[in-house]
Amino acid sequence: MEKWTPKHEAPEPLEGPVVATITGGTILWFVLFLVQLPFYGWFDDHGHLWWVWTCLAGGGLGLIGIWYVRGRDAALKRHAAAGPAEAEKL
Repeated sequence: MEKWTPKHEAPEPLEGPVVATITGGTILWFVLFLVQLPFYGWFDDHGHLWWVWTCLAGGGLGLIGIWYVRGRDAALKRHAAAGPAEAEKL
């Protein structure tokens, strides 16, 4: 079991423009869905209809992701604004 035990501490997570990244990805999924709609018949004839619905599902899950990361971002900002004295109580 020891060979799977890490020998060093894990690095800090990278923070970046998470909300913008998730929003951009969600927009991309919805655009791909809308671009494929005119070709619905072709996708159906060739057995690739799942491509269309995958894009719609990606957009829908992206909306949930936007809601989640906006809440996370707000919580991180509240925690940072609370100051070090308040952070120790948590």
